[in-house]
Amino acid sequence: MASGILVNVKEEVTCPICLELHTEPMSLDCGHTFCQACITVNSRESMISQGESNCPVCRSTYQPENLRPNRYMANIVEALREVKLSPQEEQKRDLCVHHGEKLQLFCQEDEKIICWLCERSQKHRGHHTFLMEEIAQKYKEKLQAALDRLRAEQQKAEKLDNDLEEERISKKDKIENDLKSVQDYFKQLRDILAREEQNELQRLEKEAAENLDDLAQAERKLAQQRKLLRDLISDLEHRLQGSAVEMLQDVKGIMERSKTFTLKKPKTLPMKQRRVLQAPYLGGMQQMLNELTDVRRYWVHVTLDPPTDKSNIVISEDRRQVRPRRWFILFHRINFGVLGSPSITSGKHYWEVDVSQKRAWIMGVYGGKYPDSNRMDFIRQIKDSQSVCSIFQPKYGYWVIGLENHSEYKAFVDSASSDSRTVTLFLSVPPCRVGVFLDYDAGTVSFFNVTNDRLLIYKFSSCSFSQKMFPYFNPMNCPVSMTLCSPSS
Repeated sequence: MASGILVNVKEEVTCPICLELHTEPMSLDCGHTFCQACITVNSRESMISQGESNCPVCRSTYQPENLRPNRYMANIVEALREVKLSPQEEQKRDLCVHHGEKLQLFCQEDEKIICWLCERSQKHRGHHTFLMEEIAQKYKEKLQAALDRLRAEQQKAEKLDNDLEEERISKKDKIENDLKSVQDYFKQLRDILAREEQNELQRLEKEAAENLDDLAQAERKLAQQRKLLRDLISDLEHRLQGSAVEMLQDVKGIMERSKTFTLKKPKTLPMKQRRVLQAPYLGGMQQMLNELTDVRRYWVHVTLDPPTDKSNIVISEDRRQVRPRRWFILFHRINFGVLGSPSITSGKHYWEVDVSQKRAWIMGVYGGKYPDSNRMDFIRQIKDSQSVCSIFQPKYGYWVIGLENHSEYKAFVDSASSDSRTVTLFLSVPPCRVGVFLDYDAGTVSFFNVTNDRLLIYKFSSCSFSQKMFPYFNPMNCPVSMTLCSPSS
């Protein structure tokens, strides 16, 4: 009776994924519980294949961050591991559950202990069977070999743990040295670089957090492997110390887990090489930094306006990101971008755009020379008659720069003919973030490389603005989004 209850209880606290007693049980909002390692792997695979996490039992969706430890079930599991069966129940374990006969034989094909009736059954007919006493020593040697191998893996785990700790100390020292270098550098131009120093330190601290978080994640993964390793070793030790029945009971499963377990060294991110900051370089930066500091005072909140023709563009719900639709990319269609708000009729206006990882883009301002409702018709006419890049000229209302073919930076300027003309821009550091400054009254549009000390990329001068101006964004046929930045980012 007690044994049956115990079996039922064990079924309730068994992980539906690995079919073992729960290890660090975690519960979902739907009420189902799994091992922490099992549900973590399941969540990662679900996100990759389906884009969302689903409960393996009832398929309801859940957020991985909402997983919560089930301490009540953990306590039950811990208590079950220490349960001892009574002598009468221990004796029942030596009997076949199907025939009630004593378990004396071992089936080599199924690697299970059976009774004499099982041997004569259809299931085991033709199999090689041995008395348990004859085969026990052989499997004892196999289990001992598995234990020795896993202990060697445990030693490797301890060494990897020490190596990670040494790497942590080394990276921490490197970070501290970088922090001191950055602080000494900005000390020379404290008055004009106070804001820039703070930005540089924040970026460095972010890198530090990413590296330390990466190490912490590696340590957690290693700890999970070590926990599994300890459990396997403990199981093997328990079997080797127990009776032949205890040793051979479900021996196939433990043998397979022992054979397949291999300690994997956690991967860590390499430290980024930071550029060397030198004092002579600072002298020429002062005027440029003063200019950038001035234009950033005119930062405006820009959002994207959904175009009339939405077939080739995807805009995020917050209207801060734009990318081309996948089928447009696959069929190499031309992307004509979107306008932004607010419209501009006077004054100074500045915004920044994140173009990290993009291999092609165009940005700047559009002069509204052609009404928005007719803009696509106009573009199609241009496309039919000449090079599509020809439309991105000031005479057609565009003051823009762009990136083509991963590394070709260009400014689109007026051409006397229908052919497009561009000015090649030579940038020492490719911009991940570009600042756009429009001085409507002065008739200028300036572009800054925010990635490289806010250096000027290109400036349109003596522009004729006699109509509304709009921020302009074109992700081209690159699937990565263009993202509008905020002043605090």
